[in-house]
Amino acid sequence: MLSDHWPLLGLRLTTPRLELRLPTEDELARLADLAAEGVHEPERMPFLVPWTDLPPAERARSVVQHHWLRRGTWTPQDWALTLAVFRGGEVLGLQAVTGRDFAVRREVSSGSWLGLRHHGQGVGTEMRAAALELAFTGLGALEATSGAMAYNHASRAVSRKLGYREDGVEHHVVRGERVANTRLRIDRAAWERHRTTPVAIDGLDRCLPLFGLPQPA
Repeated sequence: MLSDHWPLLGLRLTTPRLELRLPTEDELARLADLAAEGVHEPERMPFLVPWTDLPPAERARSVVQHHWLRRGTWTPQDWALTLAVFRGGEVLGLQAVTGRDFAVRREVSSGSWLGLRHHGQGVGTEMRAAALELAFTGLGALEATSGAMAYNHASRAVSRKLGYREDGVEHHVVRGERVANTRLRIDRAAWERHRTTPVAIDGLDRCLPLFGLPQPA
């Protein structure tokens, strides 16, 4: 079985409403279709890399290519876990968790997107909580980071609710304009204080070497 060689295929994060896991090829196609429909209102760009400005067909293709790229370039020293988010079998969006030299630094970063028609339903908070539970409880992270543009109020609200603190501001050029991106950080103690969403993690033990971590005896 393919999962014998790539055990991440068996990793599952489950919350009261959601399931996060690697998608099958057919599910990846549905995720790409969702991106083609729209991820955010067009007047504001929430991403440092404006991939959603691509025409719908190219935007969909970029989702597929990015997912394949992240799988193909994975190493224990530099990895990116791109989990599709499901509710009742319907694909809602993507939650990514990334780590570089994680076995030593014990720090992850996260990023995500939801199909526009799934905004405003509390899904963003629940899927980020699942990612943080994987990081802190499953992988033993010490800190997690994220970021949000000043005008990305929904993302910043999710971060506040989960216990992140502001960690400075970086300036970038997006769509030819200077924009401020607020860095956000949460440590293990803050996560434990704000942790309210139950998350079940299944299939992680066999995956630990892929994150640069020892497998339990």
